[in-house]
Amino acid sequence: MKSFPNPLTPSEEKQYIQQYTEGDLHAKHILIEHNLRLVAHVVKKYQYLDEDPEDLISIGTIGLIKAVVTFNADKGNRLAAYASKCIENEILMYLRSKKKSKKEVSLYEPIGTDREGNEIKLYDIIETDEEDVSEKIYLRENIQKLYEKVESELSDRERLVLKMRYGLYSGEEYTQREIARQLGISRSYVSRIEKSAVEKLRKVF
Repeated sequence: MKSFPNPLTPSEEKQYIQQYTEGDLHAKHILIEHNLRLVAHVVKKYQYLDEDPEDLISIGTIGLIKAVVTFNADKGNRLAAYASKCIENEILMYLRSKKKSKKEVSLYEPIGTDREGNEIKLYDIIETDEEDVSEKIYLRENIQKLYEKVESELSDRERLVLKMRYGLYSGEEYTQREIARQLGISRSYVSRIEKSAVEKLRKVF
């Protein structure tokens, strides 16, 4: 595991939470960075799985960001306790989604050999015209480009809303109302964030 910043003291955490609630985005980044060690701690619970720890840390970090954005200090909980649940939920959603996708048979998965000993893939015995194949490749390239632009062009909040709204990165899809409830903002504000993010992506495409 990589080295992460030390956790904040209770007084530091309280200070930065207060600053973030007052609109200080730098305070939000500090809260995220100093809780990354917590992500690594949760990920250790899944070491027995055949998963890349770096991938799980990336997924868990999304959960951490959600935790910082939606945390309500008035409820008397420490951020770490709340964030641990959010991180774990994000990882579990990812694992469940991946398990579902594994049930789909890959077109390029070997299914046997022909009389000459050559490997046969499912793709070889399904009638697929070339136009369909090129269309799939084009679509896959566009999806990759979309993810790159989501990461480089959008703000943290826009990125989070789109990920939740459209189930990006194998996540679950949520309605605007559900997102509003989770983030503690109005549904109309979620709608404005979504429209702004989509418009930014439309311009770069």
